[in-house]
Formats: sequence, C-alpha cells, structure tokens
Amino acid sequence: MTKVDLIPGAWSGRDDGPGPGHLRWHSAMSAFHADIAPGATVLVGFRSDEGVRRNRGRPGAARGPTALRHALASMALAAPIRVFDAGDVAVAVGHLEDGQRRLGDVVAGLLDAGHFVAVLGGGHEVAYGSYLGLSTSAAGTSGARLGVLNLDAHFDLRDDPAPNSGTPFRQMADAEAERGRLLNYAVLGIAQPSNTASLFTRAVSLGVRYLLDDDCGTANLPAVESFVDEFLRTADLVHLTIDLDVLPASIAPGVSAPAAFGVPLEVVQRVCDIVARSGKLALLDIAELNPKLDFDNRTARTAARLIHRVVTWRAPQAEA
Repeated sequence: MTKVDLIPGAWSGRDDGPGPGHLRWHSAMSAFHADIAPGATVLVGFRSDEGVRRNRGRPGAARGPTALRHALASMALAAPIRVFDAGDVAVAVGHLEDGQRRLGDVVAGLLDAGHFVAVLGGGHEVAYGSYLGLSTSAAGTSGARLGVLNLDAHFDLRDDPAPNSGTPFRQMADAEAERGRLLNYAVLGIAQPSNTASLFTRAVSLGVRYLLDDDCGTANLPAVESFVDEFLRTADLVHLTIDLDVLPASIAPGVSAPAAFGVPLEVVQRVCDIVARSGKLALLDIAELNPKLDFDNRTARTAARLIHRVVTWRAPQAEA
C-alpha cells in the first residue's frame, strides 16, 4: 500500500469502563498495519481544501478528517467491530491531482487486501480520488459493474479546465469513457436552484439518474427506496459518496455551501442502511465537512452518525 502523509494519532474519548459492555469507537480503534486479516474497516483521511478553493468555495474542509475522528471517538458500539485508522493523505496547495492519485493508490491497496474503506474528506474532490482506488483495484478491473451513488445537492459534473470540488463525477465519466464504458452514476438530493440548466443537460447526456431534493422528503420515502433498489440492481461494486451539503443547513451548517432546503436526515440514513445491507458496498467517502463553520460540531456529529451507521450495518465482518 502507498504510504500516507500523516500517520494516525491515538484515539481517545469517553471511557465508562472495560469490556464489551462499554465499547466505544476509540477503544475499538487501532492503527492500521499490513498484517491485518481481510474483512476489517479501514479509515483514511483526505486533507484537502484545494478543490473547494479552485471552485471558489469557503475553505476549511482540510480539517474535516480530524473533526470526524473526534466525533466518532466516543460513539458507543453495540457489538465489537474490527476498525483501523490508516492515517491521512494531505494535499498541498496547487497539487490536487497528485493528492487524488495518491489517495487512489492507498484505497486500491486497502481494497486489494480485502478491507472495507471509509475515506474522510476533505472537499468533494475526494470522490475522484476514491474512484481511482476502486476502479484500479483488483475488484474494479475484474469485470464487475461499478456503481457510484452520490448523496448531494449538486451534480458536480462541471466542465472546468482544472479539477476541483465541482468536477469529480465529470472526471469519472471521462475516465470510464476512455475504458469504453458509461459511468453508472446516480444522485439523490439534487437542488434545482443550485444546478444550471447546462448541468441538467450534461447529466441527461451522460445517462445520470437523479432525484430532486423536492422528491426526497419523508413522505417520498418509498420512492427513494425504489430509486436506490433500482440503482443497486445495476451494480456489483458500489461507491457511496456523501456530500454533507445534501442535508438541511439546520443539521449540517458546517459545509462550503449550506442547503436552503436539503434532504431530511431520516431519508439519508435510510439510504445508507439500504446500501450497507446490500452486500455490494466497497467504499464510502464523506465530503465537505468544514469545522471552521460548524456550529456546536453539529455537522461533524451528524456525519459521524452516518459513518457509524454504515460500518455497523454492513454484513458481519470476519473475525480476527
């Protein structure tokens, strides 16, 4: 596995006593090493503001991985899990493309070792780095059908000359086209006022399936579930990417572009449950947490709950 830039620090948090009855994330967490048996969950941080900066957004997402770890640390676990921290890939100013490539190398190595990978962003440019890892892994090159499910207020299909936080799925589409394939991409939570007509046109031309945020309320949950189930039938390996700006600003204020409307947390959580239980989820990434803007750590706590939900709702992991 390609080395990360920053090795993981020690996790700490609330401690109510020893034993499985008092288990929390910090007490289950260990630093990753190459001899870990397959089937573990491995966290990788992606410290990047560069994509947001290029997209003229509000910087601060590079601090996201640290805030996510802090929010996860004291969460209680109902049962033991095998979870490890691989450290962080750090993106220097002006070097986003190199950072995405290196993240891809780290993710591919972890997937090839048989682990489930959760990438902690970072701006949504993290999604392209995650994709590079899955698409170049042994599983991704085996002929399995790759599907990308994005929970997001934006298509992120911009045709900008330099990669940024608004281009990752257009980059994926270009990469898939080079392989003679159409990107299997679905988005849930699109905000019409946040996406130009040209982006909707581009989405249609690329065969992107999407649901507007207007159609993702709790009253629409059966339709949302059907949308996700239909997507899952088209994929063997799923990359779930969550841009936290899909949530209402009252729940997720600490993002580059807070949602004026958003998708209720109950709906986002249900989508995570369905995908986690499908047996097809290979990779999760969380994007756009900006701790500088996060009132009362509200966004970090919500994001940590989603990570916790996905990891603990997946099929039982192999014993150590």
